[in-house]
Amino acid sequence: MAGNSYEHLLPPSWKTQVAEWLAEDTPSFDYGGYVVGEVFREAFLLGKGSQPAVLAGSPFVTEIFHQLGCQVEWHIKEGDVFEPVKHIATVSGKARFLLLGERVALNLLARCSGIATKSKKIKDLARGYGFTGTIAGTRKTTPGFRLVEKYGMLVGGIDHHRNDLSSMIMLKDNHIWSSGSITAAIQQAREVGGFSLLLDVEVGSEAEADEAIEAGADIIMLDNIEGSELVRVATALKEKWKGQRKFLFETSGNITETNLQSRAINEIDILSTSVVHQSVQHIDFSLKIQKPQP
Repeated sequence: MAGNSYEHLLPPSWKTQVAEWLAEDTPSFDYGGYVVGEVFREAFLLGKGSQPAVLAGSPFVTEIFHQLGCQVEWHIKEGDVFEPVKHIATVSGKARFLLLGERVALNLLARCSGIATKSKKIKDLARGYGFTGTIAGTRKTTPGFRLVEKYGMLVGGIDHHRNDLSSMIMLKDNHIWSSGSITAAIQQAREVGGFSLLLDVEVGSEAEADEAIEAGADIIMLDNIEGSELVRVATALKEKWKGQRKFLFETSGNITETNLQSRAINEIDILSTSVVHQSVQHIDFSLKIQKPQP
């Protein structure tokens, strides 16, 4: 719809996080700022590297410089793919404030754009293999930086999965072992989770999946089940429970670009992988203050 922006998803607290990033980077004296002073300058934000990339994180960068009294004019839209070297934006303001925001902005933009770029690549590969289901990230994010990383997944065109432990009930092996059984864990979770939360249960075999479906799980995560066994288990259980239970199958665990084709199968509804945000290649950006014209 016209006017929609991923920025509109951000919670009220996000601008406070920006202030905290700036405070962390300059906890005491700004020695470099003393050198350059408050002369007005323009700086070019350049997208570099050697491969096409997706721009992601522009609201955060705009806010970083806004809090420092600088203005940002973007020359491409968030979500656009750019070829390096590309003049992405122009930032203007007092020199010492441009440099106060420089590294915070570049580090954020590098990681967020890296996640968006990898997310788009995985999505494009999976769609090329004929997969029509949901492609999602995971909760294996960096403490304190989750909002930016989840944002990058969205800009890259994939599902960001649950944001935190309160967003969806997910029962994994430790929950099940601690409670005694899959059925017991599901029953206890339902008692406190209410009707509004989906319940996702991790299983490692067809028998465990069968028990989870019987107990009323909404999503069955077939963890580390691969290849022909993944197809067989999903097909058999969907046929067995047809017309009796509604549930989705999720595949997760050790998914990479190399084995993506064997996991991106339409017997599965959700493909979730941390490859889109863990150890991704950051996108190289630089901020170059322009020399004044004589």
